[in-house]
Amino acid sequence: MELDDINTIAVLGAGNMGHGIAELAALAGYDVNLRDIKEEFVQNGYDNIEWSLQKLAEKDQLSDEEASAALDRITPLVDVEEAVSDVDFVIEVVPEKMDIKKEVYAEVEEYAPDHAIFATNTSSLSITELSEVTDRPERFCGMHFFNPPVRMALVEVITGAYTSEDTLALTEELAESFGKTPVRVRKDSPGFIVNRILVPLMNEACWIVEDGTATMEEVDSTVKFELGLPMGAFELGDQVGNDVTYHVLDYMHDVLGEAYAPCPLLKETVEAEHYGKKVGKGFYDYEDGDGATIPTDAGREDVEHRLLGVMANEVGNLVGNDVAPAKDIDEAVMLGGGYPTGPAKMADEVGLSVLVETLDDLHEKTGAARYEVSDGLREHADKGGFYAGSDDEIEFSAIEIEYPGDKVGHLILSREARMNTVNEEMLDDLAAAIDLLEDDDEVRAILITGKGGRAFSAGADVTSMAGSADPLDAIDLSKKGQETFGKLESCSMPVLAAIDGFALGGGFELSMCADLRIASERSEIGLPEHSLGLLPGWGGTQRLQRLIGMSRAKEIIFTAERFDAETMYEYNVLNEVVPNDEFEERAHELAAKLAGGPPISQSMTKEAMLRGWENIDAGLALESNAFGHLMATEDLMEGISAFMEKRDPEFAGK
Repeated sequence: MELDDINTIAVLGAGNMGHGIAELAALAGYDVNLRDIKEEFVQNGYDNIEWSLQKLAEKDQLSDEEASAALDRITPLVDVEEAVSDVDFVIEVVPEKMDIKKEVYAEVEEYAPDHAIFATNTSSLSITELSEVTDRPERFCGMHFFNPPVRMALVEVITGAYTSEDTLALTEELAESFGKTPVRVRKDSPGFIVNRILVPLMNEACWIVEDGTATMEEVDSTVKFELGLPMGAFELGDQVGNDVTYHVLDYMHDVLGEAYAPCPLLKETVEAEHYGKKVGKGFYDYEDGDGATIPTDAGREDVEHRLLGVMANEVGNLVGNDVAPAKDIDEAVMLGGGYPTGPAKMADEVGLSVLVETLDDLHEKTGAARYEVSDGLREHADKGGFYAGSDDEIEFSAIEIEYPGDKVGHLILSREARMNTVNEEMLDDLAAAIDLLEDDDEVRAILITGKGGRAFSAGADVTSMAGSADPLDAIDLSKKGQETFGKLESCSMPVLAAIDGFALGGGFELSMCADLRIASERSEIGLPEHSLGLLPGWGGTQRLQRLIGMSRAKEIIFTAERFDAETMYEYNVLNEVVPNDEFEERAHELAAKLAGGPPISQSMTKEAMLRGWENIDAGLALESNAFGHLMATEDLMEGISAFMEKRDPEFAGK
């Protein structure tokens, strides 16, 4: 089954998560059967969707007609047979109890079409065990959305022991069609990625208070203002629901063992029914008290290292057991937990050897299983970090990397004989080079140029790609280019594309992913794909209209003409046009200026702007979190001091 074959989706469960997922699916153009066990439950979910769509229309995030059309695609139902008998995809969102979910799947299996894929929104339960009550374990996977689904960007796509690759790939495509970012969980492991990091962190926060090491206020001050996370650990527990945290942790304890035993403080809080904000009282008092009032200056290094050690240990477990690589873990936790930096990178910055020593000391002192250093953490500590490896041994064939100084990484497209045209080999090199430069602490900006002075890049190497006329191969190539260029666009540091000569087709599309673009006077820029009967396939149809507006973008694409640099400057494609004989000097000058900026601010600004492109509410939320985080940085103090002393700031990225 292909994505285009999915027309109708059943969402089983009309609670907060269920009606949110149903709304997403309807907005993406799918017909949705929203089902719950009682008429009042499903109607309440439907009413919530109607209210949400009206709010989106009021905020001009969609038109009244689009809101009405989305609502019309949703059918509220109670009867299971009617809900699933003619659907292509089933998303189950019933209560997080194994027995309830198994009962639902046994009933759904009786009526659902043979081709339909089943996906569970469980946050921690075994995908494999759930799939075994169906007759289609190969077409069964996890599809874990985050609350609220309309706003949260992440979807964890989880494999079970029997799940086919086709099922996982299609589920990822479906998540993308919802406007979400899927992250693959490669093994069925309790808590998957995000909860596997967050829940032990919250449990350890409780243990720190339980054993008298620090107060709740000191822990939350450390988490919020030293680690820079959006909420304190206890504040987050109250927000999520301490009962929810306890339930997930208790399941992990049952499956994974004593290292995940719930802290008595957490258990007592739940037994007292202090579930958090939803009931008015949790660790903090939201009715008779001031809620989560967290001091800004009570953070402690010993608490920071203990919490980071526990998080790093879980990263080590996930990496070591092939559940997910460090980069995917960081992406998932940043998207699903709102972290400004992923846990693997946070641990690397402190030093894995420091965290291993912290855990070893705690294990020797307490004997507690939760402090046993995972094989994955110890192995990566020996290597120098989760992101350490053999990057310095990478050999590139289609690009070159130079380090001209001033903290600039210079990436050169170097297929000079073919005017630096892009082939699959160059795409592979670019992806590896971006990772290499982003992981280099001595690089704070990327400059991209083409070798030889004739072309930045004259586009895709059509002659090398034309040997296969298979449309499926062409689709794969398009997706590969989009993924590689997207990596450049989302990289954490500023990127400058310096165009000298031709920037055509895929070469122009590559430059669109840079933060700034300059060009020499002699440059010619355009998208000639329509003259070949093609279209821009590496993001050009989307990024160009975002850069300069739809009308100008259509002019450039439909005419398939080459435009001179001055015209492209007038069209706002270029930030600057440079005389030919000054081009190289100006490119390095501007790249060095970008590299001298505040790296934390630059990274967070890029992420907030990109997120806001997709969803302004998510972008604004990230902007607020970043603004608060930056208030506690050394860079801010350096910037203020430099301003007062009338000198140039020297930002350290701290």
